[in-house]
Amino acid sequence: MSDQPAFSFDEASPRFMAGAAVRKRVVGPVAGGPSKGAEAHRHAHRDRLRARFTQGGADAVPDYELLEMVLYRALPRGDTKPLAKRLLQRFGDLNHVMAAPPARLKEVEGVGDRVVFELKLMEAVGHRMARAQVIGKPILASWDALLRYCQTAMAHRDLEQFRVLYLDRKNVLIADEAQADGTVDHVPVYPREVVKRALELNASALILVHNHPSGDPSPSQADIEMTYAIRDAAQVLGLVIHDHLIIGKARELSFRSEGYL
Repeated sequence: MSDQPAFSFDEASPRFMAGAAVRKRVVGPVAGGPSKGAEAHRHAHRDRLRARFTQGGADAVPDYELLEMVLYRALPRGDTKPLAKRLLQRFGDLNHVMAAPPARLKEVEGVGDRVVFELKLMEAVGHRMARAQVIGKPILASWDALLRYCQTAMAHRDLEQFRVLYLDRKNVLIADEAQADGTVDHVPVYPREVVKRALELNASALILVHNHPSGDPSPSQADIEMTYAIRDAAQVLGLVIHDHLIIGKARELSFRSEGYL
């Protein structure tokens, strides 16, 4: 076999120019990214999804396709379907994907800062929309909306969180505040701080809320004792504890309905 190179390195030579043309024709699509056909297919697929969603709403598309479309902004030139399916396979459902901590999201192949940003943005929008259904409204007359908000905000958290809903004399929700974050099975709560904040807000009643990351909303003995400690501290100051809700993955438990209050 000859030791001569296939093409001369003299850029002015006809043989070099011919070789460059061959290389461009043969390997150009690989070096330059997706082919025009692949790009056209991706755009057509996205257009079909958008049209189906526009015409039929959320019910017209499954969860993985909704997630696909959410990811378009983060990955404008990529195929988001495989990533959407990987995320759902990892976390189970759309709610768990949106609520997953950034560090866990990044464990999934293809998830970077832009994807995390879009998912956390959508989660925040969902929380704000649910909160708007209850803030500034008579909460006892909007109980179903309150439960939906608590499920949206807390059901899929990996760690326990304790929140207090502060109500005025007409039971209108005037503040919704996270008091503490904890571990997977414990959250520190200080009754004195809860009632102190109620006085600062001029609140007349409280609803206590916390989540169980295990998914089971059954109260522990510590949950019961903590509730009674806050109730006793509140009664001294004339504050009413309407309820304590424990939010699980699929359902919630009401202390009042269960006879604890």
